[in-house]
Amino acid sequence: MGALVNGQWQENPEFPIDEHGGFVRKPTTFHETICDNHKIYQPESQRYHLYVSYACPWAHRTLIMRALKSLNDHISISVVCPDMLNKGWTFSTQHPGTTGDQLYQYDYLYQLYQQSEQNVTTRVTVPILWDKKTKTIVNNESSEIIRIFNTQFNKLTGNEHDYYPKKHVKSIDQWNQSIYSNINNGVYATGFATSQTAYEQAIARLYSQLQQCDAILQRQDFLCGHDLTEADIRLLPTLLRFDTVYHTHFKCTIKRIIDYPGLFAYLNRCRKIPAIQETTRDWHIKRHYYFSHQHINPYQIIPVSPEVF
Repeated sequence: MGALVNGQWQENPEFPIDEHGGFVRKPTTFHETICDNHKIYQPESQRYHLYVSYACPWAHRTLIMRALKSLNDHISISVVCPDMLNKGWTFSTQHPGTTGDQLYQYDYLYQLYQQSEQNVTTRVTVPILWDKKTKTIVNNESSEIIRIFNTQFNKLTGNEHDYYPKKHVKSIDQWNQSIYSNINNGVYATGFATSQTAYEQAIARLYSQLQQCDAILQRQDFLCGHDLTEADIRLLPTLLRFDTVYHTHFKCTIKRIIDYPGLFAYLNRCRKIPAIQETTRDWHIKRHYYFSHQHINPYQIIPVSPEVF
């Protein structure tokens, strides 16, 4: 683990923590978009490339949206190794399902960031939406990448399905805010806390939000009613990792997803959606968290558990 500082890789085994022992997620760096009237980045088939990890929930949401929006044949991918140690994400192909760097044959993901911007200071994260033509990063913020995928390639694919429809915008935005703060980032705030107070505050927010989601999902199929929306696409990657990893590894121990009737039924329904089933790699998920976070699991022992996918 580490970061780029003025274009130079610096190893750092610790995640950023505030003065109270709470985990601090630093913002992403690249926030360009793709659209017909953009001066640089216009929608084109086979122009863009997505760098992902099957382990990462932020990358997983982009893979789901890529599949839902019929973009698999238009946007190629590279899959990093699930092991993230002193050099960060790597392109090692020692494990099944990894691809290596399909464009430049780099060894480390940070080299791609260096190519895009020589003196960049940034976290080195997935997903990355890459432009093959200009050899630059378009965007590395998952919430923005899924919005790009939702609308900007419709003319190419003919897929007009909208996962951020006007009739649900207000509800989706509300769900996104609360789910990000309390669940998506909440499991990390719980797992990476370095004080009892920070841990107890994070876990309380996490389970309060899970309870709210469960109550809604006992009455309806999806967060916004009868339609799968962006809010679901942002929630599901965390739920898919919860019982396998977060419950044990991040000490999210009050309940599992299987213990919530609404959430568990919802998760089982959504697992059958091809875009979700085909992009979920349980082995990569377990390997990444238990092997990479040596400050939590110093012996890197990967627990044996039922395989879902």
